[in-house]
Amino acid sequence: MNEETVVSADWLAARLDDVRVVDVRDAWEYDGIGHVPGAVNIPFDEFRTEDGADGMLPSADEWADLLGEAGIAADDTVVAYDDTHGVFAARFLVTALLYGHEDLRLLDGDFSAWQREQAVSGDAPDPTPTTYEVGEPSESPLVGTAEVAAARDDPEAVLVDTRDPEEYEAGHIPGAVNLDWRAVVDEETRGLKDREAIAAILGERGITPGTRVVLYCNTARRISHTYVVLRWLGYEDVAFYEGSLTEWLREGRDVTGDVSVDDVR
Repeated sequence: MNEETVVSADWLAARLDDVRVVDVRDAWEYDGIGHVPGAVNIPFDEFRTEDGADGMLPSADEWADLLGEAGIAADDTVVAYDDTHGVFAARFLVTALLYGHEDLRLLDGDFSAWQREQAVSGDAPDPTPTTYEVGEPSESPLVGTAEVAAARDDPEAVLVDTRDPEEYEAGHIPGAVNLDWRAVVDEETRGLKDREAIAAILGERGITPGTRVVLYCNTARRISHTYVVLRWLGYEDVAFYEGSLTEWLREGRDVTGDVSVDDVR
């Protein structure tokens, strides 16, 4: 992922025949409200699991089957969107990244933003199934609790909690700064704020280019959105802890406040 990861509606509209578009909303939204022309539907619940090998990730076979049935090949340019400011779509993209897919894009804004200015289709495509080849990422951003603890004590790293402020105040890993993923979203346009505005928000929290950034949350989609945004902004050393604060507590590690495993489920 890089500075071309986030694409505008105009960019996508000009390339609908050249990319594979994935709508991760529920099927009733995709069918009943309409979708980006040519988009295939892979609902969020189909690529999350409670018993994955790494947090909420589906197995490699499950992922290959999903994308193969949707007619997506490992070398396709994939653009994902949802109708929730991109937070669910970002999780799809990070999952694809972790299974070796390289050309990944997030639609800036969401379906509601697209619908304001672009054509909407009610016709579902009939993709030709492919054999999707799962690969290894060039470099995995996943880290464990030891790396999280090391980042907390490293003056050249910043540990970032992407939960909302109320959750953060109730209890967080000592030394972590809070960056609610919604802070970088423009509610009016439904897309991301401009680069300068986001840079200012990050700078206020000590999240600066050249710094190692380690993210954690308690939901995979929120942490994925922040990860995609940072990579789009050019941050090169970004990692995330897939286990969540719940797993951190289960290992007997410390948090601020009087909070237990049950409190952060």
